[in-house]
Amino acid sequence: MNKTIRHTSVFVLLLVLALLVRATWVQFHDSKALADDKLNRRNAIEQYAYPLGDIIVAGDAVTGSKRTKGGDLAYKRTYKDGPLYSAVTGYSSQVYGATQLEGIYKDLLDGTDNRLKNPLDTLTDKRADPGEVLTTIDPAVQKAAYKALGDKKGAAVAIDPKTGKILGMVSTPSYDPSKISGLTDGDAWKALTSDEDKPMVNRAMRQPLPPGSTFKLVVAAAALEDGLYGSVDEKTVSPNPYTLPGTRTVLKNESSSAPCENATIRTALQYSCNNVFAKMAVDLGQDKVKSQAEKFGFNADKLDVPVRASKSAYPSDMDKAQTALTGIGQFDVTATPLQMAMVSAAIANGGELASPHMVSKVTDSDGNVLQDYDGDGAERVVSSSTAEGLQSAMETVVSKGTGTNAQISGATVGGKTGTAQHGENNSKTPYAWFTSYAKGGDGKEVAVAVIVESSDASRSEVSGNGLAAPIASAMMRAALR
Repeated sequence: MNKTIRHTSVFVLLLVLALLVRATWVQFHDSKALADDKLNRRNAIEQYAYPLGDIIVAGDAVTGSKRTKGGDLAYKRTYKDGPLYSAVTGYSSQVYGATQLEGIYKDLLDGTDNRLKNPLDTLTDKRADPGEVLTTIDPAVQKAAYKALGDKKGAAVAIDPKTGKILGMVSTPSYDPSKISGLTDGDAWKALTSDEDKPMVNRAMRQPLPPGSTFKLVVAAAALEDGLYGSVDEKTVSPNPYTLPGTRTVLKNESSSAPCENATIRTALQYSCNNVFAKMAVDLGQDKVKSQAEKFGFNADKLDVPVRASKSAYPSDMDKAQTALTGIGQFDVTATPLQMAMVSAAIANGGELASPHMVSKVTDSDGNVLQDYDGDGAERVVSSSTAEGLQSAMETVVSKGTGTNAQISGATVGGKTGTAQHGENNSKTPYAWFTSYAKGGDGKEVAVAVIVESSDASRSEVSGNGLAAPIASAMMRAALR
């Protein structure tokens, strides 16, 4: 064999060996990554080869599957009352993937979750029948929130204070997930993603905004827990007008005639006195206010219900003027409606915060429970005496204060209004907030938070009591029925 042929043979042999090594590497090392790649169409073909499992509300499926005509994806997702439940279900699209409960439980719903397989299925790699996701949503509360929000831009959340079950979660404007579930829904997707009102954003848990005066509940809790004041009926040291420390800026109250000078916590919540809570935050110091806020859930790196909520924030490294502004829920304080519902829920539950969740359990196709989320326990965030005092003060807000629109005949209702500044120098329409709880005579309880970002109301009519409290009242009535 001449030298040239020998070199060529060796070179070809090396190429063959390289191909064998590469094929082995791809088969045993890269196979899972390639299989899981979102661009791998085989995944979509497999996922939609059979009807998907369902998401359940009060025993009824709010999702379904429909046989497609032509193409290699046999079924597509459908939704019953899609706009009503989109903030809960999210969407499952043949093109754009899946979000919220559809995304979190994708494997369970398409039958590929290993927990669904029996030993024979595991050996044969047979696809199991899909499971189901049972939510905690109360359809009456969900419908009440959706109807009351109407064409307003906003969101609402209702929680059972004792168990942490999320009874309602609505974000408006909403959208119909059915319209983007198929292969040919590009125009609908483009319209939704380019809409400036962002209907696909879950405002209830994914859009933190300044909570305004609803945050005064957190500051009041910090003051009572710290012993700065012994009760909600002890007079505070609160000059009116109050000048922000180190500045010439005078902090005004909504009503110049309100009895806010040295007001008690009860009176200050009743009239929403800015001077009292701004001064209180400064007297406590930012670290103590922050500590109490974090006990309620602010600054949490992870809050999964099981969909992950955006972080509600209380800032650090502030001067005293900035700390004062946080006392009224401004400066860099932000919160989701879910977070403010958690505040009211903890107060209503005697100071214990039950873990919020909107999935009760997941099951296989035969109804066997694979995972149960109920009964995860509660964490004490304030003492029972502090909670009792705040309940009493919140009930005064509703009975004769700024939250009278939340009153419900035959029920005990406590609440707190909020109107948060929006835009530079409050140049845009303020956000209207209301957070509350209601207790019925039969032991039923519910905590609610509502935000209205914008509506057709004139700027002078924007208030927590005027816009948000009636929505909260409708939800609480539905929950107590």
